[in-house]
Amino acid sequence: MQKRVFGRSGLRVSELSLGTMTFGTEWGQGADYETSKAMFDAYADAGGNFIDTANRYTEGTSESYVGDFISADRHHFVLATKYTLHTRFGDPNFAGNHRKNLVRSVDESLRRLKTDFIDLYWVHAWDDTMQPEEIMRQLEYLVSSGKVLHIGISDTPAWIVACCNTIADLRGWSSFVGLQIEYSLVRRDAERDLLPMAQAFGLTVTPWSPLGSGVLSGKYLDGLSASNEGTVRRLKAESPRLSDKNLAIAREVAAIAAELGTTSPRVALAWIRAKVPTSIPIIGARSVDQLRDNLGATSITLSAEHLTRLDSVSAIERGFPHDFLASENIQRLMGLTDF
Repeated sequence: MQKRVFGRSGLRVSELSLGTMTFGTEWGQGADYETSKAMFDAYADAGGNFIDTANRYTEGTSESYVGDFISADRHHFVLATKYTLHTRFGDPNFAGNHRKNLVRSVDESLRRLKTDFIDLYWVHAWDDTMQPEEIMRQLEYLVSSGKVLHIGISDTPAWIVACCNTIADLRGWSSFVGLQIEYSLVRRDAERDLLPMAQAFGLTVTPWSPLGSGVLSGKYLDGLSASNEGTVRRLKAESPRLSDKNLAIAREVAAIAAELGTTSPRVALAWIRAKVPTSIPIIGARSVDQLRDNLGATSITLSAEHLTRLDSVSAIERGFPHDFLASENIQRLMGLTDF
């Protein structure tokens, strides 16, 4: 895999990130220690060095596994983890973005990861009880302490991220260098505000769930087409992602994959990489075979025709004010088109 500079941090990371939410069996359908190690090794052997985990994943097991796997060559790997989500039910001080939870979370993550520092520390999700200035002040404390090298933010409205980074720049504090969001052919909402904001602030985007919770892998298509109406209704009820539109997108992905002699996951990942060339998709898997299939996306180049077909079948309404500002009448009134 090729290496890329991550945002304004100067960190050199691989073009795909290894997601480790499946490392551990506590949540069911996860991977045991040996399988997790085999996936980690396959990723590293392919040239990957960017590991994404969180203190919440599999009740801390994911971090513990990752800590074991990177220990032999810690400084080779770029290690990212997160805090925010609860780690003890029923105790409000074991969740949220406040400083008490932050200090406890980072120290516990460092112990599980068996390291003295974290390369990239993510705010896992926005907490409406916090003020942007306070969260940037406390994150600057972590960077100044040496426990964290760089910071990023996940699952947060664009205006808040912009506010946080503007305050950090004004104060001379560390600012967010990355943005983690859900983004795929079946979830393109980020194109309205989050992706333009990230580009304006020089943030590298790391999309999670790039296969749309498995819908874009093609695994549902044969089963749905061969099943009776009752089975189809049951599957759609179990997975809200199995809408008619999303299944149409999955069929188009599968058709293009067949034309290219490749797989649906590789096409879905290649679309993200073409759509946002600076992005670094997070790939997760439950088996080595799944992981290796995803890694193959780096060798896929979609033609302009393929991109047009995928853009068309997955198109969304951008909504106000984007559609309003792009309308022919407004463009003309602003002098942006010929009268």
